[in-house]
Amino acid sequence: MKKTFDASMLDWELFGCNPFLWKLEKGNSFSHDPRISCEVAVKAKVPGSVQAALRDAGIIPDWNIGDNAKLCEWVENRHWIYKTVLPDEWMDLSLDWELQCLGLDYSGWVYLNNHEVGTFMGTHIPYRFNLKEFLLPRGNILEIILDLPPRWLGEWGYTSQIKQWKTRFNYTWDWAPRLVQLGIWDTVQLIATDGNCIRDFRCTADVLADCTGVLWIKGELEGSGVSVHCQLLKEKKLIAEKYYDAEAFAAGVEWRDLKVELWWPNQMGSQSLYDITCTVLDSQGMMVDHAGHRIGFRNIRWESCEQAPPEADPWLCIVNEKPVFLQGFNFQPIRNNYADLTIDDYTKRMMIYQDIGTNCFRINACGYLEFECFYDLCDELGILVWQEFPLTSSGLDNWPPQDAKSIEAQKNIARSYIRRRQHHPSLMMWSGSNEQGSPNGNKIGSYTPCTLSHPLLAALKTVVDQEDPTRRYIPTSPLGPSAIADEKSFGKGIHWDVHGPNIKFSSEEKMFQYWEKDDALFRAEIYVSGAAPADMIRRYKGTWNEMPASEDNPMWSRPTHWWNDWDELIALHGREPETLEEYVIWSQEKQAKRLYYGMKACMDRFPQIGGSLMWGSHDTTPMPINSTIIDFEGNPKPSAYVLKKLWRFLKERNVNKQI
Repeated sequence: MKKTFDASMLDWELFGCNPFLWKLEKGNSFSHDPRISCEVAVKAKVPGSVQAALRDAGIIPDWNIGDNAKLCEWVENRHWIYKTVLPDEWMDLSLDWELQCLGLDYSGWVYLNNHEVGTFMGTHIPYRFNLKEFLLPRGNILEIILDLPPRWLGEWGYTSQIKQWKTRFNYTWDWAPRLVQLGIWDTVQLIATDGNCIRDFRCTADVLADCTGVLWIKGELEGSGVSVHCQLLKEKKLIAEKYYDAEAFAAGVEWRDLKVELWWPNQMGSQSLYDITCTVLDSQGMMVDHAGHRIGFRNIRWESCEQAPPEADPWLCIVNEKPVFLQGFNFQPIRNNYADLTIDDYTKRMMIYQDIGTNCFRINACGYLEFECFYDLCDELGILVWQEFPLTSSGLDNWPPQDAKSIEAQKNIARSYIRRRQHHPSLMMWSGSNEQGSPNGNKIGSYTPCTLSHPLLAALKTVVDQEDPTRRYIPTSPLGPSAIADEKSFGKGIHWDVHGPNIKFSSEEKMFQYWEKDDALFRAEIYVSGAAPADMIRRYKGTWNEMPASEDNPMWSRPTHWWNDWDELIALHGREPETLEEYVIWSQEKQAKRLYYGMKACMDRFPQIGGSLMWGSHDTTPMPINSTIIDFEGNPKPSAYVLKKLWRFLKERNVNKQI
């Protein structure tokens, strides 16, 4: 028997105090009441961020307005205590009790009734805490206490020295100012069992050459004499079923010859989805637990692009034996305070992406493993996902750490990522890192992409090979002899998977010349900046001056200046714009035109190139200019409609293209 209780339904309080003062009080056997030492006491949501709770209580300002984010940085210098009382009616002391937390940010302690039941450190893995020893029949007080976060993990620095596993974009990235999230960012549940239950249920699906489905199922059963009844269903109609004992289920089982409908990427066919359910039976044949996943059957493999150098990596994606041009985006975190996101936040944006013809997202390593709802939506909308593990560049040094502790920590994160998401048909491939490489000369930021010769990236490949062998793994992106598609090196066969560059063309002729010479096999990041809508800029500018939109204006150069296109547009138009509205029109038209031409040039080269993904997708914070096509409030920029003209013809293009 298993009972699951959702802790988000409880009333939570949040207390802030100077570091460790709460622990001093516990250690001296004081009657612990956080209000004695706290500086802040507010209501809080779980899941949710500390920052959102403080903002909603009026204690800190909205960090999205002007330069207010700097006024919120003091939050990082306190310990924060989430406290709730467990309902007495939940309690059954004859059962084993466990607290399961899918996302804690970043480190700290868990207390039950003033007793420490465990610690945690790391944003990217889930945690389980045994509560039974200190559980009372009534009046149980649960506390999750957050320690101080690391001081700096941001974009600028030394990757080889970064060995703390928290989302790095929160510390400042070139598209987000500093807001170091603290809080409980994913589901919290209390689970009670009599010892009979299922753990770690996993499955992956594929399609064989004869178009029949194959399904691999694996899991861990706890209890004496338990067995499992597995069923495959489509729209509640039974397709197949089998019974297994605990030993066979733990070893893994394979179902073959399944007559199934195929799952296809957006515009190539329907997204047929199935349910696989596992019901745990005790020795008397009674149900004691159950688990399930939604899955889809498709086959993905990779071939060499046409005319590619023989030594180059394969970048032509073949789905169900049909080549597909991968067109889409690097999917940025929707908010700095991602703990507070709702499914509506995702749905609003992803419906736009699906409508314009997107078929691929890359989840960059500076973020996190996206929520289950994101993957569910990708399954439903036919959008393939390239998921990276959380190891990314730092600008001054992009070489991954290679000490044994860091390697083991990253292996644990990778294993957790895979086990939680591998059942999704949208999941296309894994990548060990973003923009990792060895220095290339003395120029800052110049590097040669890493290979599997790096011990950490090789260790991650071993994990993928063991846990998810049907999916591709690459050590990093960019990948190949050159990180950037340099016009001077076109024709040399060294541009495999490349990023950028953020080219500010001096004329349309220069732009045409660049794309006519392009020989990249895959473009994982293309950048073209474009201003946000004028009304949105004014809504979030705070006390800053909206004009001029130049690098000299701090609003237009935060957190970095390189998205700024003021001087470029003045050179093209021969004068300064007279109003913010005129500037925004110039900037958005430039973005739309250059994205259209760059993407079309790549599409016209298919299958000599496997695809092209844009950086970025949507604004994480209300930056006045960025390389996104959806603004902070979730509304498409003009460039989105231009891309729709190109991307809504994928099916016809693939059918007519002879490969």
